[in-house]
Amino acid sequence: MIETDVLKEAERIISTAESQNITLRLLGGTAIGIRCPSAKHRAVARIYPDIDLIGHKKQARSIRKFFLTIGYEDNKMFNALRGSSRLMFFDIPNKRRIDIFLDYFDMCHRFDLRDRLTIDPKTLSLADLLATKLQVVKTNEKDIKDMVALLLDHDVATSDQPETVNGMRLAKLCAEDWGIYKTFTSVLAKILVVLEQFQLSPDEKKLVKNRIEQITKMIEDEPKSLKWKMRARVGEKTLWYKMPEDLAE
Repeated sequence: MIETDVLKEAERIISTAESQNITLRLLGGTAIGIRCPSAKHRAVARIYPDIDLIGHKKQARSIRKFFLTIGYEDNKMFNALRGSSRLMFFDIPNKRRIDIFLDYFDMCHRFDLRDRLTIDPKTLSLADLLATKLQVVKTNEKDIKDMVALLLDHDVATSDQPETVNGMRLAKLCAEDWGIYKTFTSVLAKILVVLEQFQLSPDEKKLVKNRIEQITKMIEDEPKSLKWKMRARVGEKTLWYKMPEDLAE
């Protein structure tokens, strides 16, 4: 039976899928809610209306069958048209949507996550969770709240150590693609400005600020690719991101 509580339902999906040898990992707000105790902090708490996941394209057929067996309604037209890259299901009683990316996270920017799904048992790695938030060009309050919660609770590291943000993962993504670099650094700078408006203690703000500065330095220090340097010459004259479609239909 589908859980009314969205975080409990997210955990049920992951554990039930795992028992059937289906690899699914949470991303988005529900992943932050599960990984970050600070997500309950009054300053950054928010409602999670839907559940976002990522799985393997090779398991798409099994994933589709799985959600039908655990009580979800198939978005038949969407899944028929886009099922090679993305799947969608509905929880009618709770008015929730399940959105599943396959192999790649593709919104304002595209990330290959095929080899990143088993770093953590329930969610994407913390670095990849942060990347999926940092890539939102027109970032909003809920995205900033999620990122602040994540950075409040987790130190920055140089590898995929447990319960840390792998800053080198973010730095390497930026070093290969000027567009990702431009968006990530712009959003990190925005968080620093908006952070002053949050009802956090001075120590909490300082902690988040220090971690943002640490990530930013790693991004700036990482040697850039030739592709990055050539694209940097063009700069903002050409759009460096795409705006995601509204896929709610």
